[in-house]
Amino acid sequence: MGTDAQDYSLTARTSWLLLAKTLGYIFSFALPLMLVRRLNQAEFGLYKQVFLIVGSTILILPLGFHMSAYYYLPREPQRRGQIVFNILLFYMLTIGAACLVILLRPSLLATMLGGQELPSYAALIALVVLTWGCSSFLETVALANQEIKLAAIFIVTFNFTRAVFLIGAVVMLGSFKALLYASALQGVLQLGALLIYVRLRFGRFWREFDWALLRAQLSYALPLGSAATILHFQIDLDKFFVSKQLGGAALAVYSIGCFNIPLFFLISDAVGSVMIPRVTYLAKLGERREIVLLLTRMMRKLSAIALPLYALLLIVGPDFIVVLFTTTYIASWPIFAVNLAQIPLSVITSASDPVLRAYPEQRYFLLSVRVLLLALLGVALWYGTKPFGMVGAVSIVILVSVIERIIVSVRVGCLLGLTRRDFVLLMDVVKLLIAVALASCVTVLTRRLVSGLSPLFVLTVCGTVFSVCYALALLLLGVLTSQERTIIRQRIGMLRRSLFGPRKQDSLARG
Repeated sequence: MGTDAQDYSLTARTSWLLLAKTLGYIFSFALPLMLVRRLNQAEFGLYKQVFLIVGSTILILPLGFHMSAYYYLPREPQRRGQIVFNILLFYMLTIGAACLVILLRPSLLATMLGGQELPSYAALIALVVLTWGCSSFLETVALANQEIKLAAIFIVTFNFTRAVFLIGAVVMLGSFKALLYASALQGVLQLGALLIYVRLRFGRFWREFDWALLRAQLSYALPLGSAATILHFQIDLDKFFVSKQLGGAALAVYSIGCFNIPLFFLISDAVGSVMIPRVTYLAKLGERREIVLLLTRMMRKLSAIALPLYALLLIVGPDFIVVLFTTTYIASWPIFAVNLAQIPLSVITSASDPVLRAYPEQRYFLLSVRVLLLALLGVALWYGTKPFGMVGAVSIVILVSVIERIIVSVRVGCLLGLTRRDFVLLMDVVKLLIAVALASCVTVLTRRLVSGLSPLFVLTVCGTVFSVCYALALLLLGVLTSQERTIIRQRIGMLRRSLFGPRKQDSLARG
């Protein structure tokens, strides 16, 4: 397969996932915007505490075991049912154990987060954890089974129903307990869909159990999965410390400051989901040079989005916070400014993660690195959260993330045999940095001119100015390839025809 065809295949698959996750984002993004306008900071803090428990339990306890589907489904097509059954069984055992602990010791909720109201919701929290957790790998199985379009349908459908249920609960009933009931209903729907899908695709998968296969899946998934689990724990650990040491209202402000830009991370996640099986396939063939070329093309494309987004939000961040979350949460801006560093750092993660997953012998390396960094993070947060506050907590998180990216990047470079000459493949990223710097200078001046006006107006004007300047800089610096220029011209032509109809000469040519 040629390079252009490979790029098209990667782009097409990513486009399906990106479209689905973008639609899902549109459906679900209204939820926090609605909550901050209907709940006070204490109530919103309680909401964040409960779903911090739910989300952390789902992400951490299964230890990334579902990721074994990406490795084994393409390699063991004759045992697909057994592979999926092992994943379902593992999830039921780990998530079920967590639910049992919540039911038997509800006081642990208050111990971990400091919220005295949390134990009264223990039964509902356990139900949400059980249904959401056991159904959470549906998208992964569909993707590993190469059913990209079906996975996209799952993403859109369940984000839509989740938004309908939760927003409906807030608008119609207006209570936090109603949110939990709506979440449980959503979980039951997702779990039912999972069971129907695996029954239709893998038959009577529960009739055969292969202990040797389970051990093999555990051997592959747990080291890398544990590393991913530690990463999730790293992501949420600061929120636990803020909640415990500073209180639920502080967690509400901190959570807004740690708000990630969903659209970009949807793009990054979609690219990563498609890259893992592709890099695994190339690694099996021993095509390390092809992996390098694939990764650099991916990094170039992601950087073209990440770098300008990072710069623009640093310029208009306060207006962005006010427009989305009202002036009540303007105190979140310093936290948000520090946390924005996650955007460029995610480009490095999207490049390194598929490589480490493609070479099973590397699984213990990533695990050991993250165990050490988790210990460092825990100690730093323990001593730094209370004296340095919320900005100190988020700064510690970013510093640890930078250290991890440096260590992992060096390891991946050695694994793929990178040399200094290979850095020329990233020359376009340097040009992107120059383009971003030029656009930022003009946008900073523009913001000074419109300062004091409506935050929405400032955001719109600065965003437009930055986009135009960035596009012009890309053209002047010659960053775009001839193929990309052709695609852009075609898209502009399609947009113009859809808005204004075909040009007269086009109609005459067809006649």
